[in-house]
Amino acid sequence: MKADPVRRLNALGIDAGDLDRADCRGMRVGILVVAYNAVGTLVSVLNRIPKRVWQNIEEVAVFDDASGDSTYELAVGYKTLADQYKLQIVRNRANLGYGGNQKAGYRYFMDKGFDAVVLLHGDGQYAPEILHHLYGKIVAGEADAVLGSRMTSRYGTPLGGGMPLYKYVGNRILSEFENRALGMQLSEFHSGYRAYSLRALRNVALDKMTDDFHFDTEIIVKLHHQGFRIAEVPIPTYYGDEICYVNGMKYAYDVVRAVRRYRSTVRSARCYPEFEEYFVRYPVKEAKYSSHSIVQRLVGSNQDVLDLGCGEGYFAESLRRDGNRVSGIDVIPVPRRREAFAAYCCANLNHGVLPAAKTLSTGRYDAVLAMDVLQRLPHPENVLRDAATLLKENGRVVIALANVANVTVRAALAFGRFDYTQRGILDRNHLRFYTRKTARDLLERCGYEICSERASVMPLEMVLDVAPRHPAMRALHTVLGWCTNLLPGLLGYQWILVARPKRTPETS
Repeated sequence: MKADPVRRLNALGIDAGDLDRADCRGMRVGILVVAYNAVGTLVSVLNRIPKRVWQNIEEVAVFDDASGDSTYELAVGYKTLADQYKLQIVRNRANLGYGGNQKAGYRYFMDKGFDAVVLLHGDGQYAPEILHHLYGKIVAGEADAVLGSRMTSRYGTPLGGGMPLYKYVGNRILSEFENRALGMQLSEFHSGYRAYSLRALRNVALDKMTDDFHFDTEIIVKLHHQGFRIAEVPIPTYYGDEICYVNGMKYAYDVVRAVRRYRSTVRSARCYPEFEEYFVRYPVKEAKYSSHSIVQRLVGSNQDVLDLGCGEGYFAESLRRDGNRVSGIDVIPVPRRREAFAAYCCANLNHGVLPAAKTLSTGRYDAVLAMDVLQRLPHPENVLRDAATLLKENGRVVIALANVANVTVRAALAFGRFDYTQRGILDRNHLRFYTRKTARDLLERCGYEICSERASVMPLEMVLDVAPRHPAMRALHTVLGWCTNLLPGLLGYQWILVARPKRTPETS
């Protein structure tokens, strides 16, 4: 039998001496107690919540996750005997899982208009005596999320608190992996003792997140991605005789998998549902010989640019960093990067460019870009002819068209396949397909003379799900760039053509 947690905490010097920090300063703070088969520990957990905390917080909600024992009945009996009106008991009809129970609890407090919530486990593994340490930083406006860390020396060592050696080692290894992968500096990712600002949680999509134990990892990832402030406070370690329902090896696998799925999603290599709000279907391709890097060099700096089919504005953001003034037209009502545009118009390019361009009131342009948009239009000629009237005297259009003669499409055709995809050369939204010759013909039919042309490389970083800045990927792109220059018709992914209106004797 291991030492009683209260005795251990008293021995570590935890007392009520700093309970003036329990003041909620007018904020509505709730305590979410997640419980599963906690009949032997729940009463002790509730009794150990300091009276000053009970006085200041607005509600303690015990969420019983369809326990197989009498946890729910015990909690109801405790509420009656203690005459504790701030205590509410909720029983899930079916077991929601560790993450699912948390989601239900957070929605409960959000629906009631609370400002902050502290997650407390009903098994007694975390010290209720220091609840105010966690919500205090949120009340003080110092953080949006506060994580308890057992990896500090304030309350002794984790091993001294009974943490098994294999769990300690695994915790440190996983936390180091997560810090490196996410660019964070947390001492511990895997404590379940934490507090959240509900303002922050209202901005986090919870629905498709896991119901399993690595929910705690996913929520840190999301809060960090969205720029919320995450702080840590020391907490003591206590491992008693409670039953552990976590499969350590599966948990470690799930944590690593969650981080990799997040990184794949934000790199737009794959879209995983739990992180889908961070997926950009048509991201800026950062590889050296990609279409975006080529066009960015072609545009240069300090130019007036009109970006047709500009999407969410990610490429416009890159152009603006070079000192360019970018106007955009797309069907998106409000692009995510609206601030990247000097002017923006929501319009359908099927009707040409001029009606939308008139609303921009930004004059004429040094460059009109039509990247990955002409192949989506039933009448791309209308857009190109309108674009010519919007150019300055020495202005030019820059177009990017997928190369349907790419080796990957040829190989698929050799096996009788021509399958549409979510994006890429055979994007299911493409109405037309182009080779080098037909791309040139399109421009010439619309009254342009071609100044230059270039083939971009295949986006292997998305296929292989490797960051384009990785040394191996940079080396691979260098080789691929050389090969693409040698065999552009076969290996080229997109054709990038620069053209200007043909000069007639009157305009020469």
